[in-house]
Amino acid sequence: MKLSSREAEGYFAKPDASRTGLLIYGGDAMRVALKRQQVIAALLGPNGEEEMRLARMAGGDLRKDPAQLMDAIKAVGFFPGPRVAFVEDCPELSAPAVLAALEDWEPGDAQVVVTAGQLKPTSKLRKAFETHPNAYAVGVYDNPPSRAEIERMLAQAGIRDVSPEPMSLLADLARDLGPGDFAQLLEKLALYKLNDSAPLGLEDIAACAPRSTEAGLDDLLNAVAEGKLASVDPLLRRLQSQGTNATGLCIAAARHFRTLYACATDPGGPGQGINRLRPPVYGQRRDRILGQAQAWDARRLENALTVLTDTDLALRSAGRSAPQMPLVERAMIRLAMLARPR
Repeated sequence: MKLSSREAEGYFAKPDASRTGLLIYGGDAMRVALKRQQVIAALLGPNGEEEMRLARMAGGDLRKDPAQLMDAIKAVGFFPGPRVAFVEDCPELSAPAVLAALEDWEPGDAQVVVTAGQLKPTSKLRKAFETHPNAYAVGVYDNPPSRAEIERMLAQAGIRDVSPEPMSLLADLARDLGPGDFAQLLEKLALYKLNDSAPLGLEDIAACAPRSTEAGLDDLLNAVAEGKLASVDPLLRRLQSQGTNATGLCIAAARHFRTLYACATDPGGPGQGINRLRPPVYGQRRDRILGQAQAWDARRLENALTVLTDTDLALRSAGRSAPQMPLVERAMIRLAMLARPR
């Protein structure tokens, strides 16, 4: 049977131990792995692996030794409780072994949990689970976690007192970060709030959120937006030595100045405009962006965005002849000069 995304979320939290099996497939291996971890932990409990109720095998090995899956399903464990035969990253060539195991499965056997990459609707493996009367197939797509899923992950990490503003920030971070990085963030938050009964605050998230790998880039953009002309060239040289390319610099600068433009042109002023930014900014970065938005007016910001658009087009032009980094350097100098008070 095929489970929709909404149905799958409930099933992953409370799987049915009497089912024959479950197929989890998708293009993002990390998302698939996280769902697999969740459902196996819910099936076996916290001590399932220690009690040897989990048999793990690589999907590629089933082509050479298809009997190992059947042996794992039929094996009798030393400890009572549900058992799982887990087939990791199963290719289509190993489908016959999985199909044979599904056909011979009987009540009391270990449940078959299979993970795979992106599968076409015509895939034998996918069709076998979707048409099986006692098994499920779930496609995991590259969507950010829902609010309910974030709440479940927080509760699992031991964090339960979360007000709307921190929850909104976590939802924004879940969209920006990969699934593995977001899971690590929640683990860090759980350790950070250990023995701390106070509600989760924005400052707690700021303390644990991943530091930007673009710290040097932020320094450059701040220098440009604040008119610190003398700092532009040294920062550009440092970024270039680190391997930052010209196109990436231009895209980041355009994103930064669009943020300033959104704040500066808000009907309620920059103070209200910065509150409407998504994802929100906080801490020292918020103060800095607000100061920059107040220093620039809409007309100069429009000129700055025009400069960056022209530079981006020049960088992407098929017939370009000028070196790329000098084009960006010239644009940054022009912006820094625009930032200076007249």
